[in-house]
Amino acid sequence: MLTREDARKLLSPFIDSISDDSINNLLAYLELLLRWNRKINLTSIRTAEDCLTRHFGESFLLSKAIDLKGRLLDIGSGAGFPGLALKLIAPQLSVVLLEPVAKKRAFLKEASRTCGMTAVQVDSRRLEEFSGSREAASFDIITARAVGGLESLLPMAETLMSPRGCLCLWVGSGQLSEIRVQNPEFHWQETLAIPLSQERQLLVGRRTCG
Repeated sequence: MLTREDARKLLSPFIDSISDDSINNLLAYLELLLRWNRKINLTSIRTAEDCLTRHFGESFLLSKAIDLKGRLLDIGSGAGFPGLALKLIAPQLSVVLLEPVAKKRAFLKEASRTCGMTAVQVDSRRLEEFSGSREAASFDIITARAVGGLESLLPMAETLMSPRGCLCLWVGSGQLSEIRVQNPEFHWQETLAIPLSQERQLLVGRRTCG
């Protein structure tokens, strides 16, 4: 298993600093992920090192683009990336994780318990259903990583954002122009290149009004 020093070194391209408590919880989360992944398919990435960089590191990169505070909605959480992973470095976040697959929801609940997290809601609804509910409003951060259907997802996400909220996407560089052109209701920040990836980018959009 990776040591704390190993983890810090692997994460250094993605995050400037990380506390001992966060590292300890991250390693507990990682161990749980690898153990569950042998039984159910949470991720196609199998090694601890690759999980650390490809999942945790790419999630933590968001800390270089925005302030991690307020309410966060993670669409299609899967094994918790980026939404639950971000709680490791920003425990003050209030997080809602949308995940329709029951086995993945069970993992998310177990991971949040293992890491002693509070203010985490694991929800079975898809975005279409969730967006019509009473609690679906005024999110400061909305994240979507490795999900499809962005052409319908983005307009729905925009209605759920607080006036100063932001939408955070992990996408391929070939998608950037289309996203910007088709979604003028967002002011798109300059992208961040994802370390160790040849073409993937972190794209953050903010509402142009409100």
